[in-house]
Amino acid sequence: MHNSNVKLTSSEIACIWTSYMNNSMSVCILSHMKKHIEDSEIKAIVDLALTISIKQMDHLATIFKKDTYEKPYGFSKNDVNLEAPGLFTDTFCLFYINHMAKAGLLAFSGFLSMSVREDIIEIFTNGLADTSRLFEKSTSLLINKGVIVRSPYILVPKTKDYVDSNSYLSGFHFFHKKRPLNSIEISHLFMNTQTNNIGSKISLAFAQTSANKDVQQFMMQGKEIAQKHIKIFMNILLEENLQSPMSADIAITDSTIPTFSDKLMMFHMSLLSAAGIGNYSTAAGASQRSDLAINYERLSLEIAQYAKGGADLMIKNSWLEQPPGMIDRSILVENKNSKFN
Repeated sequence: MHNSNVKLTSSEIACIWTSYMNNSMSVCILSHMKKHIEDSEIKAIVDLALTISIKQMDHLATIFKKDTYEKPYGFSKNDVNLEAPGLFTDTFCLFYINHMAKAGLLAFSGFLSMSVREDIIEIFTNGLADTSRLFEKSTSLLINKGVIVRSPYILVPKTKDYVDSNSYLSGFHFFHKKRPLNSIEISHLFMNTQTNNIGSKISLAFAQTSANKDVQQFMMQGKEIAQKHIKIFMNILLEENLQSPMSADIAITDSTIPTFSDKLMMFHMSLLSAAGIGNYSTAAGASQRSDLAINYERLSLEIAQYAKGGADLMIKNSWLEQPPGMIDRSILVENKNSKFN
């Protein structure tokens, strides 16, 4: 590694902190999944995902030590009950890892683009490569097991054309029906249907295993929001005579034994909320029909309000770890003045 004596930038500090938090959470969840999975092929995928997360944490630990950077608390074996019964079906675990690999590809590419120091670039480049491999292997296994969920099919275009009317951008027209969805709009509606489906199952799993009534209520609210959004997106597709397929076996078990700490589960929900807002923002920007963009903006606000409630609950219970920030200079001045008074 070269230039590793250069000080970390604020962006690199943020990326390292975020990556460590995310991977420490993943280690807990994947460790529990690995212990209870019966399918040997899926277990191999879980083991690969776990190895990648541990490897990432080890590399980040070297940076923390070298730069005398106080690493975050994150999550540890105290945040998972490995003796608790299995919480997710084998198939759900495979879908979950495939979904989180997609999120990881976005995260690592973002971390990489915000890094300058060569040792940090190397860590995130390797993380991106490992996650790409995990996505490829998990997708291949979903295909082999016949449970892959594909987006709706449309006819392959035989011609090309330009938009010839402003009505193309309008989803609200009084004189004629809305134009058909284009392939870009369909892809985002499909993706957001699938991510909400996974989110609703995770919310339900966390609700049934938490002993905290506030957490239970928060998780059930998340499930209801996810199911509401699924219906909205599916109805839009159905209006176009497109069926959005769902997996036949994305399920959780009937276990009610506490499996993960409330702190970990609330953190996981904050990640899903942030990812959901990001997905909706991307979809709104890519959708050229105005009714779709307005829908995404409205639903994003609902998720933001939900996330705010989660943050308030985490603060109340001292579960929300503070990201690295700047020194408050006004406090330094006040402390200095108090010494002379």
